Amino acid sequence: MKTRKLTISALLIAFGTATSHLISIPVGVSKCFPVQHLVNVMSAVILGPVYAVGNAIAISVLRNLMGVGTVLAFPGSIFGAFLAGIIFIKTKNKLFSVFGEVFGTGILGAIASYPIAKFLIGKEVAVFFFVVPFLVSTLGGSIIAYIVLKIMEKSNTLNKWIDYEN
Repeated sequence: MKTRKLTISALLIAFGTATSHLISIPVGVSKCFPVQHLVNVMSAVILGPVYAVGNAIAISVLRNLMGVGTVLAFPGSIFGAFLAGIIFIKTKNKLFSVFGEVFGTGILGAIASYPIAKFLIGKEVAVFFFVVPFLVSTLGGSIIAYIVLKIMEKSNTLNKWIDYEN
């Protein structure tokens, strides 16, 4: 079971990292990355909140090391991954997990980015400056994740991957 989870996690991290230079939307000092949110939802549903947060951190670190991300990638992905995973454990509902990702990233992650932008990056922005771009980014990636999960469910692939005992 653990080997399967680690393998799926590695695949999702590789996918998220490999596509990071392809789809990135610069917004001020941040770089919005919809694929991160796709990976967050997929990780949350298939692997659970611990792996989802771990995957979000791993991709954020790798993106920063490659120079295609910013420190705002951390709050912009971790909150959504965590909420998506917790909500899926409680409800077993993929759509609710998507809502957790969107709220966690688009609202909580965006607000948490304010002190990072102000104190670490030295950019003076309004508290809610990142809300709209983070919401747009997470909505796109989360909707795609939901569609992929539904396709996997219809093809009976999802049940082979998912761990309902997260």
